[in-house]
Amino acid sequence: MTEQKSYRRSRTGKWPPAAVVQFLVLVLVLVLVTPRMVSSTAPPVPPPFLPGEKLDFVLRWEFVNAGAATLEVMPFSVVDGVPAYHFVMTARTNNVIDVFYKVRDRIDTYTDTDMDHSLLYKKRQREGGHKRDIVVRFDWEKEIARYTNFGKPKPPVKLMPGSFDPLSAFYYVRFLDMEPGKTITRPVTDGKKNVMGKVTVVRRETITVEAGTFDTFLIEPDIEHIGGVFEKSEDAKIEVWVTADHRKMPVRIRSKVVVGSFVGELVSCRPGIPPAVNEEQVNAAGKGTDIMEHP
Repeated sequence: MTEQKSYRRSRTGKWPPAAVVQFLVLVLVLVLVTPRMVSSTAPPVPPPFLPGEKLDFVLRWEFVNAGAATLEVMPFSVVDGVPAYHFVMTARTNNVIDVFYKVRDRIDTYTDTDMDHSLLYKKRQREGGHKRDIVVRFDWEKEIARYTNFGKPKPPVKLMPGSFDPLSAFYYVRFLDMEPGKTITRPVTDGKKNVMGKVTVVRRETITVEAGTFDTFLIEPDIEHIGGVFEKSEDAKIEVWVTADHRKMPVRIRSKVVVGSFVGELVSCRPGIPPAVNEEQVNAAGKGTDIMEHP
């Protein structure tokens, strides 16, 4: 019975159900992508997401319900004078796990509206007694990313063209065409290093989660540059199921590592705002307040 399961600390000293939240936060932003191969003369296709979209996930460690995560496309914004997409990811433990190890994380990321590269990345991390307030600013004139934590800077990182932060990369992958056997790459940075990520499309299959039954592609990102618990797990891997339609919407994330099996599954989804309204938002964003002026 689930209620009889004991909560034993892992070798890292953290409660396993809390570790699943941190782990799945990492997994959700580690789907690495390749440049969009769309000709300027190609017929238009519906965008995979629109401002207003919200995806809600339940997070589980083994058979224990550990918490919840949300991915949301916010209204258009402005970064350094550039109209921008604004994506948000939040993760939190539930009331039961809060007693052992409370997690409240939020990531805000901004890209240009052509989805060519990242503009700004912010991460507010609250996990037990561990706190981080990370900001990564992308200077594309100098082709560098500047990382700070609570205002303390690290040396700037040289950027490869078209680099994304991990969360923006997740949204960019949704523009791609997929087919089993395809391998795709894209430069990704967390502000401390800039690496070439790789993901493989494994197969197409139908799966059922709480939100419904979906035709999906199973994709597996390369975990070479992740480190941490993955380095300690001989057969570690990440599996992500995304819908096989134009949305490429994530519906399940799963991995098995040294501390157990982790799963995140979609429980509800809210569609975005119609395109006509989005055009008005883009125009309004161009005249709006620049968030770089109010960090």
